[in-house]
Amino acid sequence: MSAFLEGKAARKLLLGIKVERPTATLPQTAAAAIFNIVGGRVAMVGILGEVTTVLGAVGNMSLEANPTAGTTAALCTVLAAGALEAGTLISITGAVGDAMLGVDSGGVEMRCNPVVLPVGTLDLRLSASSTGSMKWTLFYVPIDDGAYVEAA
Repeated sequence: MSAFLEGKAARKLLLGIKVERPTATLPQTAAAAIFNIVGGRVAMVGILGEVTTVLGAVGNMSLEANPTAGTTAALCTVLAAGALEAGTLISITGAVGDAMLGVDSGGVEMRCNPVVLPVGTLDLRLSASSTGSMKWTLFYVPIDDGAYVEAA
């Protein structure tokens, strides 16, 4: 087995299924879906964002679960995200009261406690309008048969 296939198998065993969302511009003083949760509940076991074009003064950044039925809920407290440079890595711990993690061009913890996401969307919220773009990678395990995640 090649090192590539071994690495892919090890990642799937440790982190579950990987879904990537290509680079996209940011929502403007609003929340916007970055992933869709379809067909049932999933356990998000990790999420990693990367700034691909320097962010302007975006204000605060956070992630929210936006269920099809029910009330939108914050998954973390905000990260002051003004003027983050390209290469900045973003993640969360999975503990609802913890702040979003962001490290300029260095390593970031991706020690997410599994977070159960209902059918709906996973949204990125910004408190201000700005320039810049980010890409996202989410790792999950389906809880319900037929559940999956796709990039929004």
